[in-house]
Amino acid sequence: MFLGASGLTKSVLMVVGLCAALNLVACSGGKSTSTKSGLPHRVLASQGVTATLTFGGLVIVNGDNDTLPRIAPLAGGGSPGLMAISPNRNLAATFDSSSNSVFAVNTTQETSIGNGVRLLAPATSIVVPTATPTGFVAVPTAVVNGFAFLGAVEALDFSTGGATAIAVTNAQTVVSNSTGTQLLVFSPDTDMFTVLSPGAAAPPVDTSCYTNPPNAVCTIIQDSRLSRPVNAIINGTTAYILNCGAQCGGTWPASVALFDLGSLTVTQTIPVDAATMALLNGSTLYVVGTPATAPANACTGQTTGATTCGRLDIVDLASGTVTGTAVITDGYHIRMDLTTNDRLFIGSRNCTNIGNVNNPTGGEIRGCLSIYNTSDGSVIIPPDNGDVTGLQGFTTRTVEYVAEGGQLRVYDTTKDILLINDFLPLGTIDIVGFVSDVKAIDFF
Repeated sequence: MFLGASGLTKSVLMVVGLCAALNLVACSGGKSTSTKSGLPHRVLASQGVTATLTFGGLVIVNGDNDTLPRIAPLAGGGSPGLMAISPNRNLAATFDSSSNSVFAVNTTQETSIGNGVRLLAPATSIVVPTATPTGFVAVPTAVVNGFAFLGAVEALDFSTGGATAIAVTNAQTVVSNSTGTQLLVFSPDTDMFTVLSPGAAAPPVDTSCYTNPPNAVCTIIQDSRLSRPVNAIINGTTAYILNCGAQCGGTWPASVALFDLGSLTVTQTIPVDAATMALLNGSTLYVVGTPATAPANACTGQTTGATTCGRLDIVDLASGTVTGTAVITDGYHIRMDLTTNDRLFIGSRNCTNIGNVNNPTGGEIRGCLSIYNTSDGSVIIPPDNGDVTGLQGFTTRTVEYVAEGGQLRVYDTTKDILLINDFLPLGTIDIVGFVSDVKAIDFF
């Protein structure tokens, strides 16, 4: 059942200067740590520049009470945005659009690692697969003098500032296995993808993918069951390849292709409505996207001014079938997060925005966020506008941080009724500047 704009409450959590007047241990709930901030449960928000803000950074948020401690942001360049964090959360990396660099921080010590690694061009995807200070970045417009290629995956050493460019045409998205020894690289407008072994690449520029694939560095995967693959979820030795299909200009419908990382072969495909993002929970794969044409993208069951809507498919991997679907907001879906109380947060960019949250007139307000209740199948579309570029939930609190339209919202995931003054400005962490992404840097 669709609950509409009256179906959710955000927590009433306006950030005030309380922590500036109190000691940090008190603000963190009475538990001290050895970190500079003194907080046991920290969240990083990437703060970009705006017309009135001339500097950026990685702002530390107190994840226990949604306040800002009196501590300078960590270095992230002039305008940090996209972030990535290592599996054990000891490292965080962010792309700075003002310098085309990736900055890394040691989250345990709250210190910078090196001075940033300069890229060949803007990054569109980052992974930090292990606890070591290395990362991989997709740079679709990378050009190297003397080599006739456009696009690369750059392997970064944050400690030394060094980088090895591995040529991959229009590399848009990079996904790593758990050890960083195998990368899947996706490029737009193609029915193939690339598998890289970055440890075999020859610095500073490796053109194996252009000169003689397959080889020790590069294998290009071509299969008739691939239709505009754009992303993947890796679990052990299996990768669930998201075939975007018609939404991305492909000839064949969307599907999930099961790919064996050992044999480098597609073993099975599962048809879905659309596929640009997915989240794996046990043997269930949640897959989202926006079908390209009507009636597949109709907003059936929702009362909305939007003329197109996206789809969520619930895939049972044991049987290889779709066991449920839901209508969600449209756009290109890029973020998903599942809370401990069964709320699946789904975010997109370039969706249909309706109304204006800053100047409400009493009509519908709609943006790029959908919330699916996995327990009863209901969907909530909160009244907010803008692209959803970051999601972060917690295991000890029933809240979700949402970076939407440059603001950092705090949602109470236990409520089912909206407050009247929901966005005036209740439920917003008051960070100056444009918030692009958010990551918890402690396990909680």
